[in-house]
Parts: sequence; C-alpha cells; structure tokens
Amino acid sequence: MSAESTGSRGFTHWRLRFRAWRGNRPFWGGLFTMFSGVPIAYLPYADMRLGNMTLAMQTTAGAGSLIIGVLLITLGLTMWFQPNTRVFAGIAAIILGLVSLPMSNIGGFLIGFLFSLIGGALSVSWAPGVPAEELPAGEPLSDDDDAVAERPRTDDELSAVAAPTNTTDAHGGRNSAG
Repeated sequence: MSAESTGSRGFTHWRLRFRAWRGNRPFWGGLFTMFSGVPIAYLPYADMRLGNMTLAMQTTAGAGSLIIGVLLITLGLTMWFQPNTRVFAGIAAIILGLVSLPMSNIGGFLIGFLFSLIGGALSVSWAPGVPAEELPAGEPLSDDDDAVAERPRTDDELSAVAAPTNTTDAHGGRNSAG
C-alpha cells in the first residue's frame, strides 16, 4: 500500500468522526444526564458491608427512584440520538432531578441531582452550530496569516462594543397598521 492510500482507518479517522458526531448534538448534556440517573437509581438498592454487618439503604421510594433513574438515562440517550428534542429532554431532566430530591435519598446524595440539573441546563442551552463558509472551488487554502489580514473586517470585529443599530421605525410605540 502506498503512503497516500486510505485503506486503513486508524485512530485519527475514528476520533475525527466522533468529534463531528459529538458536535452535532448536546453531547455533554446527555452524558451528564445519563450519569445523573445512575446514583439516583442505584443508591436506594445499595448495600454496604462493614465486616459481618450489612447496612441496607432500601427505602419506601425504591421503585420511584428506579423509575426516575431509568427515565434520566433514557433522556440522556434521547439528547444524543434525537437532538431536535433537546429542549423537552433538558426540561424533563431538570424536573426529574428536582423530583428526585424528596423521592430518592436527597437526589442520590445530591450527586444525581446536581448532574441532572447540569445536564438539563446544557441540553436546553445547546444550539446547533453554523456551518463554516466554504471556499470557492478554485481558491486554494493558504497557511500564512496575511490572508486573514486581507479579509475585509465587519463592524462587529472592529469594536468589542459595537453601537446598536436599530432600523425599525416604531412611531412612538403605536401600531401603524390602521
């Protein structure tokens, strides 16, 4: 095989594909939301052994905790594989995290509660990126910094605090339709 062959797909290829996949969805929001479901669902059923003594933390809200944990894991997967429902999934994760406080050992000892709030907030605030502008077909890429300096600057790039330009005519706040 020659050096220019694309016969083998190494680690870099898969890393770049994962980066592109991760950039098109609220990845971190889904990950935090899935992590929040684990302590909420697991801790009410956990046993701790100290020598010959077993401490069981089983509460009456065990079934409710399991349902909340499974729903949070499902919402995290939904954020990953259905990014269009990110706002619903984020709000539902926040609400389930709040419900887990009284239902599930203080929200999985606050670990699951905090992860669900962070994951839900990241999901609600995530927005798809704007695709980069493509170069014309015949224009090659340049490695020097002079190409950036030759590009015309916009007002937003020239000043960190640009004066707002309002082009609407409000007519004193009155409706001009009739």
